[in-house]
Formats: sequence, structure tokens, C-alpha cells
Amino acid sequence: MPQTKLALIGCGGMGQSHLRRFHILSNRLELKAAVDVNLETAQSVASQFPSVVAVDDYRTALDEVDAVLIALPHHLHHPVALECIEAGKHVLLEKPMANSEAECVELIDAAQRRNVVLMVAYCMRFHPLITRLKEALDARVAGDLFQLSIWTEQHTERSPSSWMCRAETLGGGQLFSHGCHYIDLLLWYLGQPLRGMHLGTNRGTPWMEREGTSNVCLEFQDGLIGYHFGTWGARGSRLRYTFHAHCDEGMLEADITGKQLILHRGSERQVLYQLSNTGKHTENEMGHFLDCIERDETPITNGLAALKSLRTIWRLYQAEEKAAWADLSDL
Repeated sequence: MPQTKLALIGCGGMGQSHLRRFHILSNRLELKAAVDVNLETAQSVASQFPSVVAVDDYRTALDEVDAVLIALPHHLHHPVALECIEAGKHVLLEKPMANSEAECVELIDAAQRRNVVLMVAYCMRFHPLITRLKEALDARVAGDLFQLSIWTEQHTERSPSSWMCRAETLGGGQLFSHGCHYIDLLLWYLGQPLRGMHLGTNRGTPWMEREGTSNVCLEFQDGLIGYHFGTWGARGSRLRYTFHAHCDEGMLEADITGKQLILHRGSERQVLYQLSNTGKHTENEMGHFLDCIERDETPITNGLAALKSLRTIWRLYQAEEKAAWADLSDL
């Protein structure tokens, strides 16, 4: 089977995090171009691969590739992805898909019209611990689920003038930028949300224009509750990245940092799964993207699925301004 030829658009922080997958999947994927407005940054990526060109304008690379991976500031997702789609290229687009619903819908419509793959890089969907937890819940290993809580505690500080700190370019605050991963997962695990609320603050993260710390509570059908706490202001942490799934016969813990899936029953503790490779989820994600290109299939994290999680966040933001619950029943 011929290799998919790909351009990496955006070689900075997020772009650098993707490099491992190009080596691991080199039998199916050929990186042809490294693109960044800072040519030196593009060259630093290109130097790690044979026969990769470094350019500062993605348009010059489109004729040489089948697909693109876009890892740019959020406000650039829509215009760059749209131009790549219109050029007939398959697109793996870093989350969040775009900064407005209209922009997301335009990307989805364009991809359908051009018959190309549009996949949003919700890489946590492909994390072995996340998928093993889903399997354990579906198999009722600890009984029936009634509460799923997700914590993500980290310190992410930038200059207040950075695009990551300004609401217009980031698209919102910490919840929109990073929490979208975990809203997506709550919907995947728990199904259709009915209502929800968000409380956010930039206290402790004064570099953020909007919230740097976020608390979300969602009510789902059948009395299920989902909760997410995320902060970019952690100066210390115990939970770090952890999922707690409380069930009526025990509790399942996915310790992302510790790389374990653990079953707790009273004082008993049983490790159900131990992960050895921390980068596996990004490789799985890229492998799924290639599968969809090769088989003409719809990605798990397709545009419509990604839009649903963003609509949830936008509803939560709107309700927060009114100190009210967000109606999510018609998503």
C-alpha cells in the first residue's frame, strides 16, 4: 500500500509533540514538508527526517502531499484547514476544531463536499487507559456507574500577550482550549447530557483573560453525573491527570500520570492494566487517521462529534454569564 504523504503545518509546541508518530508509522506515512512562519523552527523539524522540505508558507507544500496535520494557534484553524480541504487534502486538525460554530460548520460542509477526511485531534480518545476504562465500564467490572470525575492539574503560564492567554485567539479559556478533551470524553462515556453548569476563574492564573481554572458539572440521562476540574495554575498536585469512575460495586481509577487502570473495592486495590508506552495514544490517533484515508471511513473524532462537545462548552459559557444551568438536552 502506498504511503500517505503529509505536511505538518505548525512546528512549534504542539507540532513538536507529534514528531514521534512520524517515525513509528514511517511504513504508512511519509512526512514531506515541515511548515512554520518561523523558517528556523520548520528547519529544526525537517532536519530530523530524510528528504523533508522546510517552508514558511503551507500553500507551497499542498501540491506535494495527500494530507496535512494542522497544529496552529486556534484562531488560525478555520482559515488554514478550509484552504487545505478546498485543495482536496485530508485534514487532521488539532483541537478545538475552530473558535465559532459557524467556522466549524463550514469546515464540516467543505469536507463532505470535497469528500476528504476531516478528523479532530482528540488524542485522549485513543489513549489505552481511556479505552480500557470505557471497556471496563461497559462490562460493568465495578457494577453500574453513577459518577465520573476527571481532574487535570498542570501549570501552563504564558505572557499575557500570547495568543494562548487572549480569549479572542484562544477561543475562550482553559475549558475551551484544554477541557474540550474531557468534555468530549464525558459525552463519549456517559451519553446525552441534559443540563450542566460551569464555574471558572482566572484567580491564580492572572495571565489568562478568561478562566485558567474550570469546574464543570453535567447531568446525564438515568441520573448519571459527570464532573471535570481543570487548571493551568497548579503549583503542586496530587491527582494530576486522573479519572475516578464511581460504581455501585467499586471504583475504577484511570491514573494517566501513573499509567495504571486500578479497581478499588473497599480497602482492596487491583491493577487491571499497566501502560508502558506513554506516547501510544498519539500513534493510535495517527493510525486511525490513516485508516480512514485508506478505507474511506469516517473518523471516530469527526467534525460532527467534535462540534457537539464544543456546543456543550459554548452553552456552559452562556449559562455561566447568567448564573444559570445550561440546557443541553437538544444537543
